[in-house]
Amino acid sequence: MNDAVPDPDKPSASTPPPRPHEFDHKHSDVSGGWLRAAVFGAMDGLVTNTSLIAGVGGAGVDTQTVILSGVAGLVAGAFSMALGEYTSVSTSNEQIDAEVRVERRALRRHPEAEEAELVETFTSMGMSEQTATAAAAEVHADTDRAVDIHITHELGVNPQEKPSPLVAAGSSFVMFAIGAIIPLLPYLFGFESLFAGLAIGGVGLLLAGGLAAYFTAQSRIRGAVRQLVFGAIAVGATYVVGALIGVGVG
Repeated sequence: MNDAVPDPDKPSASTPPPRPHEFDHKHSDVSGGWLRAAVFGAMDGLVTNTSLIAGVGGAGVDTQTVILSGVAGLVAGAFSMALGEYTSVSTSNEQIDAEVRVERRALRRHPEAEEAELVETFTSMGMSEQTATAAAAEVHADTDRAVDIHITHELGVNPQEKPSPLVAAGSSFVMFAIGAIIPLLPYLFGFESLFAGLAIGGVGLLLAGGLAAYFTAQSRIRGAVRQLVFGAIAVGATYVVGALIGVGVG
C-alpha cells in the first residue's frame, strides 16, 4: 500500500500548463517608432502653430492673415516633420545594418574570439562559466542568431525590431496636423478672437501633455502642466516679438 503524500509544489497530470508570462503585463513601444513620432508631432504642431498665431495676431494683422499663416504653418510643418522623421529613422536603421555587417565580418574572421566574448558577456550577467560556455556555443551554431545576440548585447538594439520609417513619418505628419489645427479652430468656426485661439491651444497642450504622461506611466497632471508651461513660454515670446514688429512696421 502506497501512503506517500503528494508534493503540493509538483504539478500533477491534471494541472494545466502555466500561462505565458505576458498575460500580466504589457510593454510600451520604446523602439523609436510610431509612438515617439506621434507624441513629438502632436506637441510640435500645438506649440508651433499656437506660437505662430500668437505672433501674427500680436502684430495686429487681420483675421484672414492669421488663418493663412496658420494653415501655411500646418502644411509646411507637417511635411517637414514627416520628412525629418523618415530621414532620421532611415539613417538610424542604416547605421544598425552597417553594424550588423561589421559583426558578421568579425564572426567570419575571428569566430573563437567572438564566442569567447559572448561567454564573458553571459558570465557578467550572472551565469556560471560552464553554463555561459554552453550557451555561447549553442548561440554560435547559427551565424544569424549569433549576429543578433552580439548586436543586442553590444549596442542595446535588436536588429530584427527596427522601426519603420514610413510609419514614423506617417504618424508624425498626421499628429502634427491635428496639433496644428487645434488653435485654428475658433477662426475656422467664425470666432475672430486671438484669445480664443490661444485658449484652445492651451487646452490642447494640457491634453497632449497628459496623454504623453499616460503612455510613459508618469503623473498626468504633472505632464499636462509641464507641457502647458513650456508652450506658454514659446507662445509668450512669439507674441512679444510679433507685437514689437507690428509696432515697428506701423
